Amino acid sequence: MLPRTTIAILALSSILVFTSTFSSAQQEQSETKRKVVTRVVPAYPDLARRMNVRGTVKLEAVVASNGNVKSLQVRGGHPLLTEAAQNAILKWRWEPASHETREPVEVRFDPR
Repeated sequence: MLPRTTIAILALSSILVFTSTFSSAQQEQSETKRKVVTRVVPAYPDLARRMNVRGTVKLEAVVASNGNVKSLQVRGGHPLLTEAAQNAILKWRWEPASHETREPVEVRFDPR
C-alpha cells in the first residue's frame, strides 16, 4: 500500500504545481497588453506569393522594459511565412514598461 500512496501523493503534487504555474502564467499574460508604438509591415516572401500561400503567423514576443523585442517564439503558421513575420516583428517597438513582458502577435499574409 505504501508505494501506491506515494505515487498518489506525487501525482497530486505534480498537478498542484502545474495548476499554480499555469494560472500565474495566464495572469501574467492578461496583464501585459502594451501598446505597439512602431510597426513594420513584413515583406511577403516571393516563393509564398508564387505559390499563393496565405495565412496567419502566431508569435510570442518577449519585450524588454524599454520596448525593444528581446526574443521571439513562433507559435504557429506556414513555414514559408514565419521568417518574414519574425524579421518584421524584431523591428517593432512597444511602449516602455517597468518590466519585460510577453506579447502575443499575429501577422496575416494574403498575396492579393
